[in-house]
Amino acid sequence: MTDVLALVDDPALMASLRRVAAASDRTVGETVTTPSRRTWLDAGLVVIDRTAALACAQQLPRRGGIVLVTAGGADLPDWQAATAVGAEHVVGLPDDEVELLTVLGTAAEPDAGGGHVVAVLGGCGGAGASTFAAALAWTVAAFRRSAGALLVDGDPLGGGLDVLTGIEDRPGVRWPGLTVDRGRLSARTLRDAVPEWLPGLGVLSADRESAAEPAPAAVTAVLDTVRRSGDLVVCDVPRSRGPAAEAMVAAADLTVLVVPARVRAALAAGRVAGWVAEQNTNQGIVVRGPAPGGLRGRDVADVVGLPLITTMRAQPGLAAALERGGLRLGRRSPLVHAAESVLDVLTGPEPGSRWAA
Repeated sequence: MTDVLALVDDPALMASLRRVAAASDRTVGETVTTPSRRTWLDAGLVVIDRTAALACAQQLPRRGGIVLVTAGGADLPDWQAATAVGAEHVVGLPDDEVELLTVLGTAAEPDAGGGHVVAVLGGCGGAGASTFAAALAWTVAAFRRSAGALLVDGDPLGGGLDVLTGIEDRPGVRWPGLTVDRGRLSARTLRDAVPEWLPGLGVLSADRESAAEPAPAAVTAVLDTVRRSGDLVVCDVPRSRGPAAEAMVAAADLTVLVVPARVRAALAAGRVAGWVAEQNTNQGIVVRGPAPGGLRGRDVADVVGLPLITTMRAQPGLAAALERGGLRLGRRSPLVHAAESVLDVLTGPEPGSRWAA
């Protein structure tokens, strides 16, 4: 299938389109005659000029994903042609090449569907939510491999998930460097832009030089883009209420509270669950040991008032490992076992796996 079918007669417009297509890593099929019905319908995106738009409107069926390009600003005949062919965008070139770049980056991508968003929060301070969020993304990339994943840092004051994962020296975009144009992103461009932790696993981290939280519109665009591509998004959400945190929670298919097995932690988690429920009622808890007072996971779940997904014993040597190069997990890790239980709730168990709660 051709990424972009071009029906443009003007050499200057065609040159502009070729530049934009090269920048967005799209292949262009060029023709100056009316294409066949199959070629027309199979193209991921159609870029067309006024003359071709009028001809195709008469000879070919309606379809989505059409962009009409003009030399400079569009006039009334251009808009009439766009209406006749059902164009979704009218772009004047070369002035609006950036807009065309965004359109090519998004509209020509297949919508795979089937992706999910998980929001992970600490029920109290120091609960280990950031570590568990990272473990959840690691488990998908290292052990499930059925989809890619993106680990998203929602806490600009948290020190950066790139440090927790040990990839702070790897080049790539952090939140302040991410540009979202009109609420749209390309999944391919996003995957290529962020640092890679494991094959198929990217990390969109906060930047230690900026304490500003990401804009809610940018958060929504990132989550929607990755979900549409069929991958998993794991959001490390701060307990402090803010527009970005609320956008992550509202978009989540499942919100997971990590709660230590302590009385005060359970009481604090109940309050966090209350404000989360204002955005999203699909919640569950992971109870983390040790339990100095002997609290069981179900006891904590009863106090918090949420379903228990699983319990998790302490990970031996975790603090030292995080100081010596970032999180790395084996198949038998307690964090991985707990992450598998969350993924089973979200997407169903892998063949041969067992419900761990």
